Amino acid sequence: MPRIKVSIKTAFGEVEIRGETAGEVLEALEEVDEGFLRRVDERVSSLMTNRARDNLRDVIEVRRDGPIIITKKRLTHYEAIGLILYSMKDHQASSGEIKRRLTASGRRVTVPARLHEMRKRGYIFKPSEGSPIYKLSTKGVKWIEEEVLPQLKKP
Repeated sequence: MPRIKVSIKTAFGEVEIRGETAGEVLEALEEVDEGFLRRVDERVSSLMTNRARDNLRDVIEVRRDGPIIITKKRLTHYEAIGLILYSMKDHQASSGEIKRRLTASGRRVTVPARLHEMRKRGYIFKPSEGSPIYKLSTKGVKWIEEEVLPQLKKP
């Protein structure tokens, strides 16, 4: 007898529900509510934040008021913004918060112009147009993890 499979795309990935009958799948779907998805999202976000924190040792210091860049190595404005976003919860922040974190790090960056250019390059996006929030795209996360951080970790 064929199995029935339903896939639900979420912000953190895909949830798959399987069953032998339509009734089994419907019963399982009743368990998948907003609370369940929110708890899974929070857990996945926590794991990703912990991984990001480990990657950022000796590059970013997370303080009570937010992250600051502590590396003494030379960074481009794009890299500095990318590192700040990478170290923020859900890899997102407002343009004002990015500017405050860079200023607290002792970095002088023309944030609006760099954000515009980073959007064109596909490193960041606005989850909601009209909102001042910017978020690292998948391409941006990959760029930070595979290009920027390895350069900063070199002796």
